[in-house]
Amino acid sequence: MMSLEPKVSAGRMSLTANHAAASRAPEPTGCPALKLARTGNLLPVVGLGTWQIERGECAKVIEDAIRAGYRHIDCACDYGNEKEVGQGIRAAIKDGVCSRADLWITSKLWNTYHRKEHVRAACEKDLSDLGLEYLDLYLIHFPISLKFVPFETRYPPEWIHDPSAPQPKMEMDEGVSINDTWAGMEELVEAGLVRNIGVCNFNVQLLQHVRSVARIPPQVNQVELHPFLVQEQLLRYCAHVGIAVTGFSPLGSGSYEGPASYQAPDPKESVLLHPTVAAISQKLGKTPAQVVLRWATLRGYSVVAKSSKTERQLENLSLFDFQLSAEDIASITALDRGLRYNDPGVFSQ
Repeated sequence: MMSLEPKVSAGRMSLTANHAAASRAPEPTGCPALKLARTGNLLPVVGLGTWQIERGECAKVIEDAIRAGYRHIDCACDYGNEKEVGQGIRAAIKDGVCSRADLWITSKLWNTYHRKEHVRAACEKDLSDLGLEYLDLYLIHFPISLKFVPFETRYPPEWIHDPSAPQPKMEMDEGVSINDTWAGMEELVEAGLVRNIGVCNFNVQLLQHVRSVARIPPQVNQVELHPFLVQEQLLRYCAHVGIAVTGFSPLGSGSYEGPASYQAPDPKESVLLHPTVAAISQKLGKTPAQVVLRWATLRGYSVVAKSSKTERQLENLSLFDFQLSAEDIASITALDRGLRYNDPGVFSQ
């Protein structure tokens, strides 16, 4: 039987054939966790994504998810709903469903705050909106530095620098070095505002560069991962150097919204409707989503999947009472076509 987690040894993680023994997240969920190399903190392998959860329903969605067993909540300034996420967290804690220590809360540094002098203020804004004293994980959202937009001008600032311009577009801040941004992230750890720091959407070259200048190396890389984008080389590199990986859009979400010029993927090109996934789903008596999420966790990384419906949230958590065969895993992995749904380049068009 294959267990879930990467092996952690001498500060490094490696994707072994059986993925070694599990570290466990706080009860009552029983959800396995990834043990981070630097701190030993436990990152639950199934998290709730909060992107595109409407503000009017967000607080209840979060509270219900925590009641359903979620302990890993993935947030971001750019999602525009952190105040409501915080309301849901506080409601669950107040009702005794969990304590703050039971939860893993991630947020992300937006692109307009990459200058070192802006990093702490951006993090403190996230903490204020969430109503928290610390974050378990803070990530650089994209390796893209945009011109600064003050909080009082627009928050969240999003991609476009001036939406009222005749030709709105994103504007790069060419004077920012990732070295300076990372130094600002390290200071957040030293100030006790965050416990772990990491990145999103970084390739091997960018990860290697950050590691070469870091005093505190990145602990997590959150990237798009699903059967149509398996990123084998990136996973191998991260395992080798002790960086845990979280996959967003793990079900191959085609719901990514770009500007008017962006052509969304054909909904018929769906991971969940693919005959290979459907056949395994039917064989095991599990939903296509459960099959794909289980495939992801058996590859040794954590996932964040969004759902506003309690029944779907429970379905996405119910992954650990069945196994996929080596043949099942290989056949799903073979669906790779390098298809990336989340391409920020569309905002420069």
